[in-house]
Amino acid sequence: MTRKSLFHFALVGLLWGIPYLLMKVAVEDFPPAAVVAGRTLIGASILIPVALYRKTFKGAVLGIKFVAFYALMEMIGPWILITTAEQKINSGLAGLLVSTVPIFATIITSLRGDHSVWQFKRIFGIVVGFLGLILVVGIESLSGNSDPLSIAMVILASMGYAYAVIMVTTNLPLVDGIAINGLAMAITSVFWAPVAIAQWPASISMRSALSLLALGVFSTALAFIFFFKVMAEIGPARGSLVTYLNTAIAVVLGVIILREPLTIGIIVGLPLVLVGSYLASRKTA
Repeated sequence: MTRKSLFHFALVGLLWGIPYLLMKVAVEDFPPAAVVAGRTLIGASILIPVALYRKTFKGAVLGIKFVAFYALMEMIGPWILITTAEQKINSGLAGLLVSTVPIFATIITSLRGDHSVWQFKRIFGIVVGFLGLILVVGIESLSGNSDPLSIAMVILASMGYAYAVIMVTTNLPLVDGIAINGLAMAITSVFWAPVAIAQWPASISMRSALSLLALGVFSTALAFIFFFKVMAEIGPARGSLVTYLNTAIAVVLGVIILREPLTIGIIVGLPLVLVGSYLASRKTA
């Protein structure tokens, strides 16, 4: 990994580590629908012009039925679930639960016919990861630190993330990822705009407004641009490791900036979930 690719890798980890913090602050004033509609409107406004400049947007438009379903499973559903959940759970816990995506992705690819999942290392990873998830959910729920329904929302969102990427890469393997995500963000923004307008708050603090702006520019648009740079530079296998970096960043930022408690559930479950996700997603040669 070159210095340039290492920088891009670390940058993506940061950009995808901060959205949980930004969402937590944004929902102090904005309803969840407004947060999702706002961040995707900003993201689409940046990514679509980039795709048009690269002359790749047409490919996404031609595959609109797959892009629309991707938007549903990656943004319309998951982003409203996570944003709503963050009204009642810590940003660090949300980030930790999302790190289970590689585990669900491994299970889904297995159900679709990829039998490489039956390697001992990957099965062991799934077991360890789910053990960590069970401990996190159990400890957080029984201790009263977090709302069980909100935890379930984030887990459901993680399942959506896992399926969405597999589905769109299978059906649109040659279409530019920036074009796909730009169009998907536009669809998501249009979907949630009526609800956002109906629920628009009477007053908005500068803190929440800047958080939503940063969420849209940095964690929604620029993160995708640099992520695809990383994928091109070091390949999808190593590029996927950014999941573990952004999870750690999400937990640390929540504790340091938002003064969220480092609960027993996170301390016990985080290492198991990360190790399990890593093992489950790795294929042997």
